[in-house]
Amino acid sequence: MLLLLLLPLAGWGSDVPDVADFFPGLDEDSMRVRLAEADLQPMEGIWFFPDEDMTLGIERCAAVGHNERYRIIMLASSDLHLLPGTVIGYLQASALPTKWQLWLYTERDQLTLAKPMSTVATSDASCTHITFDRPHWRVKVRLNVARFLPSIFRGLTISPEKVEEELPVGFRKVYPEGSDGQAFNRIRYL
Repeated sequence: MLLLLLLPLAGWGSDVPDVADFFPGLDEDSMRVRLAEADLQPMEGIWFFPDEDMTLGIERCAAVGHNERYRIIMLASSDLHLLPGTVIGYLQASALPTKWQLWLYTERDQLTLAKPMSTVATSDASCTHITFDRPHWRVKVRLNVARFLPSIFRGLTISPEKVEEELPVGFRKVYPEGSDGQAFNRIRYL
């Protein structure tokens, strides 16, 4: 009985397509027109993904009650093998207004993206920045050598390893304009 109650809370899970959708003819200019004609939510807009040198559009694709779902569409990229209009991932709202479930496609076969992998994304309160950890796998292996060779530990030394801080990965909003009437990321001269 408990399993049946938890199933609706599982999110998209199997609802995320295994292969990315494609919207032909969708580029940055046509996305601006679409967004200008829509009743925008704070998450919707045009975003820049610096790590991939890619301009993205985020738009609502479904709303079930108060659970908002968005698709992330590539609008322009330095990678000429991906066509503008290719969906690169999905976002879904969570119980916290700044936490999102993010699916990004992780494999590419020529022009097709496949294998969505899930991670948690964090946005700021005004939805102008989204950061996330890249989906990754970690494998830990432990072997208890003491059980087999008790004298080996005389030669064992332990030394600390410096862990480098990594810059956050994420998106930066560039459209619609900011609350002061200036476009995001433009220098304002006085």
